[in-house]
Amino acid sequence: MSAQFLKPQIAESFSRAAVSYDNVAQLQRRIGHNLLESLDQKSVPLVMDLGCGTGYFAPLLTEQLRPEHLICFDLAQGMLEYAKQTRVTANTLWLCGDAENIPLADSSVDLIFSSLAIQWCENLPSLFSEVARVLKPGGRFLFSTLGPDTLFELRDAWSEVDKFQHVNRFISFETLQAQATEYLQEVSLREDREVLLYDQLRELTTELKGIGAHNISAGRQSGLTGKARISAFKQAYEQFRGAEGKLPATYQVFYGDYING
Repeated sequence: MSAQFLKPQIAESFSRAAVSYDNVAQLQRRIGHNLLESLDQKSVPLVMDLGCGTGYFAPLLTEQLRPEHLICFDLAQGMLEYAKQTRVTANTLWLCGDAENIPLADSSVDLIFSSLAIQWCENLPSLFSEVARVLKPGGRFLFSTLGPDTLFELRDAWSEVDKFQHVNRFISFETLQAQATEYLQEVSLREDREVLLYDQLRELTTELKGIGAHNISAGRQSGLTGKARISAFKQAYEQFRGAEGKLPATYQVFYGDYING
């Protein structure tokens, strides 16, 4: 596998995080709610939540769009099992699979909602091709994803310590736009920034582990990280501590709205 991300590790990481995810995913929920605000439709027959995770948005999509059928789709079986046990929604199909090979018929879905999921895809052209295939003509793809400046403080601090890849790498706005418009018609694509503040660095690293989004890239270091390098990393991160005494962690967020033209 040409290896920006390794899908079995992605599925395993998020499956392990299923129980802890909702307790630490305030930012993820906020971004998803921002995406929901873009939905002006009142009734959509078949809706898909692509990368549904713990199923948090399943009842919200059901309430807002009143679909005849809702498909909650995720790569991580553990997330789906947790979601089925904790979310009670009518007419919902919980489906485990790969977004780059969606097991649905051509022109079968009216709307695909996807919040903070597609950044884990290995091949975005394959994803957009599949989205265009399963969407009905005029169907809508609404998504949020992360850009390359996400957690730049973490990346820069580690770069002063060693040459390993410690932070997941995501594609640029321009690349995302170019790849999406090969298959879908753009309605809008915009960038936003979210900055979270922490007293201690371990709060951030614990949170990343809790949502399953710690470093799962192919270029990461294998094995344990020594105490001296951890100490050097913490010291390097301190350069970002602001005047208010907090350590920032920046998320670059892209919001996309596309139709199957």
